Amino acid sequence: MAKMTETKPKKSMKITWLTLASSLTCLSSYAQQESDYNDWNISPVGSSLMVHGGTGLIQTPTSRMLTEGDLRVSYTDNDEYRFWSATLQLFPWMQATVRYTDVRTRLYSPFPGFSGDQTLKDKGIDAKFRLLKESYYMPELSVGFRDFGGTGFFESEFIGLSKQVGPVNVHLNMGWGYLGTDGNVSNPFCDLTDSFCDRPGGFTGNGGKIDYQRFFKGPSSLFGGIEYQTPWEPLRLKVEYEGNNYVNDRAGALEQDSNWNFGANYRWNNFDFSVNYQRGNTIGFGVSYNFNLHQISQLKFDEPPRELSSKPKASSIEDINLARMNRDLFSQAGFITTDSDISEEQVTVYGQQISYRDSDVGIERMGRIMASELPESIKQYKVVNTNGSVPLVQTQVDAEAFKREARYETVTPDIKSTYQRQDIQSDTLANYDPANTTGFFTGIETFWVQTFGNPEDFYLYQAGILANGGYSFNGKTSVAGTIKVNIFENFDKFNFTTDSANSTLPRVRTNAREYVSDRTVTMENLYLHWNDRIAPNLYAQVYGGYLEAMYGGVGAELLYRPVDSNLAFGFDINYVQQRSWEDDFAFFDYKVLTGHANIYWQPSFLPDTQLTFNIGQYLAKDKGVTVDFAKRFDSGIVVGAFAAFTDVSADEYGEGSFTKGFYLSIPFDLFSLKSSKGRGRLPWIPIARDGGQPLVRPVTLYGTTSERSPFSR
Repeated sequence: MAKMTETKPKKSMKITWLTLASSLTCLSSYAQQESDYNDWNISPVGSSLMVHGGTGLIQTPTSRMLTEGDLRVSYTDNDEYRFWSATLQLFPWMQATVRYTDVRTRLYSPFPGFSGDQTLKDKGIDAKFRLLKESYYMPELSVGFRDFGGTGFFESEFIGLSKQVGPVNVHLNMGWGYLGTDGNVSNPFCDLTDSFCDRPGGFTGNGGKIDYQRFFKGPSSLFGGIEYQTPWEPLRLKVEYEGNNYVNDRAGALEQDSNWNFGANYRWNNFDFSVNYQRGNTIGFGVSYNFNLHQISQLKFDEPPRELSSKPKASSIEDINLARMNRDLFSQAGFITTDSDISEEQVTVYGQQISYRDSDVGIERMGRIMASELPESIKQYKVVNTNGSVPLVQTQVDAEAFKREARYETVTPDIKSTYQRQDIQSDTLANYDPANTTGFFTGIETFWVQTFGNPEDFYLYQAGILANGGYSFNGKTSVAGTIKVNIFENFDKFNFTTDSANSTLPRVRTNAREYVSDRTVTMENLYLHWNDRIAPNLYAQVYGGYLEAMYGGVGAELLYRPVDSNLAFGFDINYVQQRSWEDDFAFFDYKVLTGHANIYWQPSFLPDTQLTFNIGQYLAKDKGVTVDFAKRFDSGIVVGAFAAFTDVSADEYGEGSFTKGFYLSIPFDLFSLKSSKGRGRLPWIPIARDGGQPLVRPVTLYGTTSERSPFSR
């Protein structure tokens, strides 16, 4: 976009903290006028995104939040900058934004052989927390942290107030860092202690660390504005006064003829289109796509749950058509029966649920089928879910109560009240004798590997298929392997494989490019595996062979996981050797003993979330803990983030200072017309070096025992 005027000197405006407090008091008083606008018949003013991503006006954030589960992916163009961002409302009180910035005025590096003519790219992370929800008299209060990890292109903090007055959202904020460079208001923290008067420059370590020592320090500015919902519902107008003077921008000192910015936002279906006029001389535009992770669903053509007739098809045990019932359990409830046991008053079926990721849906469908097939003399149904021939959990159904609820004979039917899930009982194990546990198995799946922010090209990708298979000896012991076939990619753009950065750590991951360059067909893994339930709530596995693309060896794992408990724990230990990238069957000399104590916790105070702690020794022989935070939405989509903190210093680790990343886990059920299980994972690791790197084991007990206390269903 072209510049429209020349820079003009502007007067410095200093505002005292007392003035700010007085302004905030006035803002609250506006709420009393709110009822005056009730006759406008205008829907509440919604929240739109600012240029950098995250709810805001144009260049400035606000305290406003989105609806829980909202995900907005956006692109904006602001002359010197282009921004790609994704904003997610994790909780009603917490919003997070990840962003890539393209600086048009600077090159990625001064060395053409390294990065060609690619412009400078930078990644950033924002977080905002609501401290006080808006009420009739009080404004909404939030605190935000912008670009708080990494090299801090736009690093800043702010405290914001927002109040809706009829069709207008009024925003008033105080900012530090990038948002406060104009210094138009005195820093109240500086008035309390001199340590807050100056803001340290640069960044700690090698980037990627949170520089707490800079928070709320240095010059500060008052900024804000209004967002007006016009009578034409798709259109909203914005005006803001910002507190940044653009003197220290990464794109260079930018011309600023005015602190006032103006913008408009037009919504069409799930898209938002924006245009703005900034700094008195620059026009910008953007587009975002909006959807809610709670509400995503897929139309299904499943057969409806079976209706119960007044009488079952069998009048006695001798009349039971077991083959027909097993067929119906598979076709109508997605349950593959491997064994069954029938007594005078109880029927037990053993097998695997392959269709319905919500176990309650599967149990209701199975219960309806058994109720319509089995005689009235059967008082109890037992469903035993297995993995291979390893029993995981049994569900005990009160047949008479189930039929009453399924026939809607009660005032408020509640089928879940008719059954309970529990650990495998001794009599259930004694009667378990599965058939067809020996034989070959095969499978095929697709994969997509992607990486952002590379010197050769911003976006590199690789796609293909994973052909897996093996032989099961008894449902507990097997030999399995996976062949990776690359179909299309642009990894051939790599200008180098192993980087030239100095490192005191063994190169356990930084030569990853060697393993993917110029290799169309590779053996991902080939290993022998055994697993079983060895005691109540206790599972074990042992494995050995080529365990992942870069390592082979032997290992073992134990896991204690009570049924439907919010806590599980165990440990794994592995002795591995680095595989060669020149020969799928050869090894390099590097060997290491690695393993972790593993804790999986679903805290009751954070609904639909899971915290995982892996504590131990990593591949580079560094020691520490990896913390993983995962949030599940109603659609089954899981959004997660992780970070590894080890005894490796930032200087030893290199760029990024420590291992961290994000991921999106998506159930396949959202893409199929029939209910199904299974999920795909899309990771994003900004910078992966050698510290804090775990072994990627081919099988984890937490994954194989997921039926016992489902999280990512």
